[in-house]
Amino acid sequence: MAGGGKGSGRPAKKKSPTKGTGGNVRRGLEGRGATPPAHMRHWHKDKARAERIEREEKTGRSASPRTSARPRRSDDAPEHIGGRNPVVEALRAGVPASTLYVALRIDNDDRVKEAVRIAADRGIAMLEVGREKLDRLTEGGIHQGIALQIPAYDYAHPDDLVRIAQDAAEVPLIVALDGVTDPRNLGAIARSATAFGAHGLVVPSRRSAGVTGGAWKTSAGTLATLTVARAANLTATLREYREAGLFVIGLDGEGKVDIGEANLLDGPLVVVVGSEGKGLSRLVRESCDLVVRIPMHAAAESLNAGVAAGIALYEVARKRRS
Repeated sequence: MAGGGKGSGRPAKKKSPTKGTGGNVRRGLEGRGATPPAHMRHWHKDKARAERIEREEKTGRSASPRTSARPRRSDDAPEHIGGRNPVVEALRAGVPASTLYVALRIDNDDRVKEAVRIAADRGIAMLEVGREKLDRLTEGGIHQGIALQIPAYDYAHPDDLVRIAQDAAEVPLIVALDGVTDPRNLGAIARSATAFGAHGLVVPSRRSAGVTGGAWKTSAGTLATLTVARAANLTATLREYREAGLFVIGLDGEGKVDIGEANLLDGPLVVVVGSEGKGLSRLVRESCDLVVRIPMHAAAESLNAGVAAGIALYEVARKRRS
C-alpha cells in the first residue's frame, strides 16, 4: 500500500500549524462590555419561563397544566355506585337513578339479572360499556362489572326537617354532623338514623361529607327515604333549632355526662356527632345545651363516628319507648 497513515504501517505525518485569527475576534468585541449573565439574555429559558408565568398570573390562567390543581367536582355532577350488592340494594330501595352501566361479557349472576330487571321496570337507561369506562366512573373503586349513575343530591333546608316531624305528628329527632368528612360515615349514620326514627340529617356545606356515591353505597339505600339538609353555617343552624324549642346534645368523648343519664332524650332533639379524633369543634360545642359521652373502656380512645351515632340513637329510641 503506497503512502503512510492509517493502514500503511508507518506513522502518519503531523499536521502543519493552522493560522489563527490574529486577535480579530477579540478586537471585534472591544467596547461591547462583559457577556451578560444567563438570566438577562432574552433567549434564556429561565427568563422566558418567568415571563410566561408573569403573563399567565396577570391573565388568571394556570402556569402549567401539570402544576394546576385538580378541578373540584361540581355539586351538580352525578354520582356513581359500583358493586353488585350495593347496586341491587340501591335499586331495591328506589334510589333515584338515571343509568345502569353493565360491563361487556359480564358473568350474569342473580344480582346482575335482578339489577337489569329492576332498571328495565323503572325505565332506567342501560348501557354496555368496557371495564375501563367503569373504572373511570367509579374512580378506581371496586365495581364488579356494574355501576349505577345517580343524579346530584337535592339537599333540603334545615327547617324542612322540623316540618317533616310536625307533619308526622312526632317529636323531632334530627342528627347533625360536625367535621364528619368520610362519606362512608355519613352513609352509616344515615342507616342508623333511619333505623331509630330520625327525621333527617344536617351536614355543613363546607368541610363535610356529602351525599356521594360512597354514602349511597354505605347507607344500603336508606338515603332514599331519609332527608338530608345542608347548612351554610352549622352553628347558626343549631342556634335556630334551639330558638324553635329543640334541645341540642353534642356527642363527644370529653363530655361530662353519660348519654344514658341525660334527661333530654325524650324531647325534641338534635344529636350532634363530631369527627372521630377531633370531636366537636369549639363553636359547635358552645352551641349545645349538653355534651354527653358514651362510656367505654379506656383501651378504646374513641369510636368511629358511624358507630357512635348508632349507639347514641339507640339510647334515644330506648328512652322514648320507656
